Amino acid sequence: MNRQPVDGIIIKGIGGFYYVEAADGEIYECKAKGIFRKKGITPLAGDRVIISVNENAENTIDEIKERKSEMLRPPVANVDRLFIVSSTVEPKPVLFIIDKLTVLAEDRGIEPVVVFTKCDMSPGDEYAAIYRKIGIKAFCVSNKTGEGADEVAAEFTGHISALCGNSGVGKSSLLNSIFPHLDLKTAEISEKLGRGRHTTRHSELFKVNGGYVADTPGFASIVSEDSENIIPENLPFAFREFVPYLGKCKFSTCTHVKDKGCRILEAVENGIIPASRHESYCLMLEQAKKIKKY
Repeated sequence: MNRQPVDGIIIKGIGGFYYVEAADGEIYECKAKGIFRKKGITPLAGDRVIISVNENAENTIDEIKERKSEMLRPPVANVDRLFIVSSTVEPKPVLFIIDKLTVLAEDRGIEPVVVFTKCDMSPGDEYAAIYRKIGIKAFCVSNKTGEGADEVAAEFTGHISALCGNSGVGKSSLLNSIFPHLDLKTAEISEKLGRGRHTTRHSELFKVNGGYVADTPGFASIVSEDSENIIPENLPFAFREFVPYLGKCKFSTCTHVKDKGCRILEAVENGIIPASRHESYCLMLEQAKKIKKY
């Protein structure tokens, strides 16, 4: 039996089968070796792997290389850019949710990018300005007119990216707008429920601009689950605009909420740090304190 080792990336996993794209673009259907199951390791879309290509037997995943990042709901590995998508209308933006997602990304070393859709129906510049002010890239787009599409498309180049946001904000429509060849399924907003239906069913990577993008179901669930793993002591460091002031407050025990001599509060009062970001921090800190430590 001829066993040929090949380097590649998992682009999809369904029913115990994994589809690995090699450097030459060839896609191989593989099964994971039993050793991974014994070690409690599940191969994920985005994993860099070494596989054996076998002539007379199943191809196998032999090695999973070290992951730079990992998200569990939905399962995607090695994402280095997280596009946080919010619509300006139906549903309207919830800044706390956007902030919680930026914090999740920052805590895991993933670059957050904020995209406001449906800007042909209502402008998103006021929202985008909040994030641009603190150094997070933010864009306003219209999936109908194509406004802003080229600027967003450029941000995918050379990265493994993922999109997240509530149902109905236009994640699949955004991808179809900037990468028409994907032709992803979309769903209209339910007028009765006021929200959309999930149209994607599994984690899958699509090749775009020399990189990959994951279109995945249930990404909004990471707001309430994965982000709760950030302990209170680490939370200020996940707000990039706080970092220049950390360690410079009057008291070393400063929580940056109502403390006297707090440099972060001074920056908020002076308009350097957006007030909405500080409000989100205070809410997240209260939530983090309630989490039981085991």
